[in-house]
Amino acid sequence: MILPVVAYGDPVLRKVGKEIDKDYPELSTLIANMWETMENANGVGLAAPQIGKSIRLFVIDATPFADDEEATPEEIEVLSSFRKVFINAKIESEEGDEWAFEEGCLSIPEIREEVWRNETIHVTYQDENFKTHKATYSGLAARVFQHEYDHIDGVLFTDKLSSLKKRLLKKKLENISKGKIGADYRMRYFNAKRK
Repeated sequence: MILPVVAYGDPVLRKVGKEIDKDYPELSTLIANMWETMENANGVGLAAPQIGKSIRLFVIDATPFADDEEATPEEIEVLSSFRKVFINAKIESEEGDEWAFEEGCLSIPEIREEVWRNETIHVTYQDENFKTHKATYSGLAARVFQHEYDHIDGVLFTDKLSSLKKRLLKKKLENISKGKIGADYRMRYFNAKRK
């Protein structure tokens, strides 16, 4: 089932998600709905807070990035199969130079800005069967992971922008929170009824 994506301005996007276990109700259905919702919106990642659930769960399908002309053979190998469920993920450490890349977010449609992130991350997470994994991601795989990981910590990519950039985007962000936006997928607006 395609769920509405929670728009910027909803307090659920600012909450730190709670860890879950295998007894979380209807988890497999929730994960299936998240995949369907993300794909319907042409996203590469979707975190549970973006569908109104304050839990430490996100899904990523970075396979479209494998077609990037600038990707190295090593990146293409990782990205071509990078379709995963992440539960109770934790970034253990980050390394490498920070690099800028233009990011967008399904909860913040029509805004894309350059965000600086570390090149490489070392993570632990559980998959949909609650098997624990350790992994190291670099480049675009690391970036998409960091973006979704921020969501389960109540952080949005706009938080990482300069204060000047934030001021320039203020009106656009207010309009998104009020539903004055033309997203081509279902959205849920927190402030749509308010002036």
